[in-house]
Amino acid sequence: MKKSTFISTIAMALLMLISVNTNAQDFPGLDKSPMDAASFPNDYKDSNKLIKIIYSRPQLNNRPLESLMPSGEVWRTGANEAAELTLYKSMKFGDKIVPAGTYTFYIIPSAKEWTAVISKDLNVWGSYFYNEENDIARVSVPIVNAKKSMDAFSIVFENSDNGLHMHMAWGVIRAAVPFSR
Repeated sequence: MKKSTFISTIAMALLMLISVNTNAQDFPGLDKSPMDAASFPNDYKDSNKLIKIIYSRPQLNNRPLESLMPSGEVWRTGANEAAELTLYKSMKFGDKIVPAGTYTFYIIPSAKEWTAVISKDLNVWGSYFYNEENDIARVSVPIVNAKKSMDAFSIVFENSDNGLHMHMAWGVIRAAVPFSR
């Protein structure tokens, strides 16, 4: 092999390494409202889930809750994309049986209760394109005030006598949305 061909081959290999490395380092910054998931059962060792919700966790950051989740307006249940609810088995929500599947989960807040909405919409950004005609089921749940405030919107599931509750918390507001088996 000629010396000039060998040097050209080495130079080309180095150039490819440098260009691959440069492109591999272009990552976006961290999201201000990180994505999270809650499921039931919530034990990571148990893969036989009944329900899971994927949502983003907005922070209050000294802002009033009402400015982020206005009363009477459809809310995406978190930040960024609307929350995505997956039922692994058919479950009763209010007076309707919701078939196993993946849905969008919205909240309509008010002063004394939240209306929880399961919609057949999918891959929705925010609640800008909410369409009531796509609702599958709705349930009104009372809200209560807690002593401790939570800066990050949070969801956790808990077993109940006839099913489970999806507990939601933000600021001092708490709500428990019932699902029956």
